[in-house]
Amino acid sequence: MSQPTTGTPAPITAETPARRTYVLVPGFWLGGWAWEKVAARLRAEGHGVHPVTLTGLGDRVHLATAETDLETHVQDIVNTIVYADLHDVVLVAHSGGGGPVTGAADRIPERIARVVYLDSGPMADGMAWTDMNEPAERAFVERRVAEQGGTAYPLPSWEELEKTGASLEGLGETERAWFASRATPQPYGAMTAPLALTGAAAHLPKTLVSCSFPMEQVHAMISSGHPFFAALAGPEWSFAELPTGHWPMFSEPERTASLLAALEG
Repeated sequence: MSQPTTGTPAPITAETPARRTYVLVPGFWLGGWAWEKVAARLRAEGHGVHPVTLTGLGDRVHLATAETDLETHVQDIVNTIVYADLHDVVLVAHSGGGGPVTGAADRIPERIARVVYLDSGPMADGMAWTDMNEPAERAFVERRVAEQGGTAYPLPSWEELEKTGASLEGLGETERAWFASRATPQPYGAMTAPLALTGAAAHLPKTLVSCSFPMEQVHAMISSGHPFFAALAGPEWSFAELPTGHWPMFSEPERTASLLAALEG
């Protein structure tokens, strides 16, 4: 069932009936630590919460190799769900987590209740993250990766991030310092490897939560058949809006938790 578009998610209350299982996947440069405040709020309400740190990031940075790629990250998520014996999972992708989350849902759709893309989106079969970049951005990333040794993409400066279109709204000096102090380079193979899908997750309920793009713009791109948005026209999709910057778990953790809890299972 579709969710109403809203800029102010309903608060979690003692009357909230559903107790859910969330698997939270962060975007580039981040580990499971990025979800600390969101996870604490959800757990306080009785939900099961499993933040994921993908291979080569966060406290798993020492495991990065030249072979760490998108399939590695897909398997990280699958293993988190399977080895914790999780079912009816609300699988949440932030930003660059959209690729591995799409892949994981395709591998084990029977364990997923809903896929949520938080300022993120699904990737199509055969597509890599770098395929979605304009030539200038792709050249910038390739240059920074080469400077890093060819296997990882380091966190750009705040100015460089804004130039790529990543909104820093809501990130003050405290949030930026916390972010930068714990960020780790993104394994480049996870950005360049194509995603392989079978279509097994096509029927799953999915929600796009728009944070840094106005919902009107999102719907306009869907209606126009934009290649990255056309798939969102399907009946399995619902939409919600949380106006803030590109990192809502830092800028609006309470409202992020509230929105996730308010979604249907």
